[in-house]
Amino acid sequence: MFYADAMTGQEQGVMTIRAVCLDIAGVLTDSGRLLPGAREALQALDDAGLPWRLLTNTSRRPQSAILAELAGLGLNVSAAHLFAAPRVVAETLRRRGLRPLLLVHPDIRSEFSGVDCHDPDAVVLCDAAEGLDYRSLDIAFDLLMQGAPLLAVGMNRYFQGRERLELDAGPFVKALEYASGVTAEVIGKPGRAMFDLACASMGVSAADTVMIGDDVDADVLGALNAGLQGVLVRTGKYRSGDEQQLPPGATCAADVLSAVMAVLNR
Repeated sequence: MFYADAMTGQEQGVMTIRAVCLDIAGVLTDSGRLLPGAREALQALDDAGLPWRLLTNTSRRPQSAILAELAGLGLNVSAAHLFAAPRVVAETLRRRGLRPLLLVHPDIRSEFSGVDCHDPDAVVLCDAAEGLDYRSLDIAFDLLMQGAPLLAVGMNRYFQGRERLELDAGPFVKALEYASGVTAEVIGKPGRAMFDLACASMGVSAADTVMIGDDVDADVLGALNAGLQGVLVRTGKYRSGDEQQLPPGATCAADVLSAVMAVLNR
């Protein structure tokens, strides 16, 4: 049996789980520190022979920096384990032959090497921090009004910074959508592209995969919409009452280790 909450023991029904996806920030780490139970959770999945992938919308650091941080924290994570939204966006641009205006953080421009950015015919919006100023957003707006598509790394409203919650890319995506009438294509969570790619890389169906995350919208509801199962953890950006948004089939756990153990003990 799988339980909604290892602490309450409220039964939610049988889950068939063959693979696990996890968010990083707020689930495994918090402001560069390892969260309690994170290492044990991944080890438990390895010991059980259950494949896993890390899905992150983080767009201020390249994939190499994320892997280096995780290694420094003692987590055995390979490039094959990690699906970072900016790299997935870059692959999408190359595949479609789009020339983007890149509203991205300077530290991740290297992820878009090989992408032709001359005479832009598309807009890509990530968490560009100070780069999301009026001038850059107005240039993006002009392109969208000329018919350019809008590709977004995600729709996250905020993320847990080192001292407080900080604005993420989602509010700026919404502003451009409202102004231009163009609907963004979300490549990262809660869009289904990353979920589909992660499941395909593990050779499993979405229905047999569970997503563990701290963001009720991007992680859990996004996973459910993509056909996965979902577990919300009460760490990271979780706020009291978030679990009230969970529909039937989604569950809540205290932390990542509780979530993983509930999956393994189903």
